Amino acid sequence: MIRVAIIGAGLGGIAAAVKLRKAGAACTIFEQSSGVGGTWFDNRYPGCEVDVHSHAYSFSFLKYDWPRTHATQPELLAYAEHVVERFGLRPHLRLNTRVTDLVWEESTSTYRLSTEHGDTEEFDVVVSALGLLSVPRYPQWPGLDTFAGPGFHTSRWEEHDLAGKSVAVVGTGSTAVQIVPAIAPQAGQVYVYQREPGWVEPKNEHDFSPRQRWIFRNVPLAQRLNRARIFHNGNRRFRGYDTGSRRQHRMRALCERFIATTIKSPPTRTAVTPDYPWGCKRPILSSTFYPALNRDNVELVPHAVRRVTPTGVIDETGAERKVDVLVLSTGFQPTKFLAGIDVKGRDGRSIHDVWRERASAFMGITVPGFPNFFILYGPNTNGGVSVIAQLERQAEVVVGAVRRLARTRRGSIDTSPDAARRFVEWVDRKLATSASAMSSGCHNYYHDPSGHNVTQWPGGHLAYAVATRFVARFGLRTTR
Repeated sequence: MIRVAIIGAGLGGIAAAVKLRKAGAACTIFEQSSGVGGTWFDNRYPGCEVDVHSHAYSFSFLKYDWPRTHATQPELLAYAEHVVERFGLRPHLRLNTRVTDLVWEESTSTYRLSTEHGDTEEFDVVVSALGLLSVPRYPQWPGLDTFAGPGFHTSRWEEHDLAGKSVAVVGTGSTAVQIVPAIAPQAGQVYVYQREPGWVEPKNEHDFSPRQRWIFRNVPLAQRLNRARIFHNGNRRFRGYDTGSRRQHRMRALCERFIATTIKSPPTRTAVTPDYPWGCKRPILSSTFYPALNRDNVELVPHAVRRVTPTGVIDETGAERKVDVLVLSTGFQPTKFLAGIDVKGRDGRSIHDVWRERASAFMGITVPGFPNFFILYGPNTNGGVSVIAQLERQAEVVVGAVRRLARTRRGSIDTSPDAARRFVEWVDRKLATSASAMSSGCHNYYHDPSGHNVTQWPGGHLAYAVATRFVARFGLRTTR
């Protein structure tokens, strides 16, 4: 039986474990946190919820009774726990165990895996399911370490009584737009610092009615049909990333109409309206952020932060505002793939040395010279309507490779360098005309310091499903 190590017990690691166990592989899941769920275990800030429809942000192999269109963080955590119990993964979990090193042993065609506790084990196959948004980005503002009050990143949320307090929320991305409406009713004053506006669409979230939930539970095809509808609409929406398309103009018009009909203050309307194409940044879905800006105790500061004092925040105009609590909604470092793990492949090469100029992988899953090593949520796989569906397709590639190893009785599966090169060239060509290209004029998290877009998949989910099913196998080769 092939022994597989899965690093990470988020939804990607869970998907891989379910599919690999069905294929007869022996799995061990290593998780550095004390529970499963990945990002939904780490992020517990007020208002935290997913911005993808629940029926799409869940596994295709399990029907689930979702209570609302967009699941909250507690509901997603409960879902992860449910899947673990439903498929008997609990005995295979190693919680509170961070993997530090992987070393390929050519003589045995195995990886030697080391943990923070000093333990070592050997595995035939290793799957990294670390996730994309897991390493917080902390700003380098002068004086940040001198701030006297509570100050923390949103992914490391600290519970404080905000009643009557002055709170600065720095950032207006997908996390901040959830936090601001959630804390504004309790806080005395909320300052929202916006370096650059983002296109915001109405989310239209709501609870399912008892009748809807009954239909989704009891009518066999209802949930599948709704899921298919979501993916169909998502694939149509993806056409908007072409800056010259009619869909691009429609999406901009939708967002502009949302601003005009929701925000009362003309200066605020102007401040939140981007001057770059829709899709240049990750589009934001929120029905409650703009209304929160109408509150008397919420002020939008359309300027970047310059520095921090012990008692306040100074923006780029030099204006200082006194605050009691500082919330950093400053994002993550998604281009630092496999951060915290040293992976050595053939000839002792470190994957971080191979990626010195650019992180890349064939189909975002495998890297030449690192046999039997697979990455979920790897380079250029973000997007495609729902990351859960992307993760399932990646897990299926892993299952196919494991079955191939068992069938051929060969020691390893490696990646053709030529196939990997052609894949990256194709990705670059497709992304060059996308709204997310650097030439579109916005700041986004997609690009590495050298300007390569290393995070985004340049198409909808259907294209990725076809590529992983029919193309991936031609880039992988078995060796002795």
